[in-house]
Amino acid sequence: MSCDLQWLLLRNNNSFIVKRVPEGPVFSKEPGNLRNLHSYKYSGLANSKVVHVAEDAGAIKIYTRKTKASPQAVRSAYAVTSIRARSGGRRANGIAVAPAKRGYRPDLRTAALARVSALVASQKERKAAPPKKVRGKKAQQ
Repeated sequence: MSCDLQWLLLRNNNSFIVKRVPEGPVFSKEPGNLRNLHSYKYSGLANSKVVHVAEDAGAIKIYTRKTKASPQAVRSAYAVTSIRARSGGRRANGIAVAPAKRGYRPDLRTAALARVSALVASQKERKAAPPKKVRGKKAQQ
């Protein structure tokens, strides 16, 4: 089945659509949707080439759908690239952009980069807040 036909079937009815405001943007919770927008470009269900970024036990995993995978194959249809949490932000961004540089969905480059950057930032340990300085003569006593 072609990607365009799949989108026409999924466009109005699927379980991942999130409609909050009648006239506002429509979001989607489907896997493989990097911007969480309900559109053909970012759809993880309708496209044959999909990039999915997920966090898994302290590591960031980038899933790309193999182009020659059969529609019945589910688990074996994805190639997985893993990024360790301690590897650093620049390395993680370079690994995330690598499929786009090779020509695999170059239009999703900025979306994948933004998703990986957010996950790396969320995994960083927070610095402890400095102690508050007391001010005034009554507070110092």
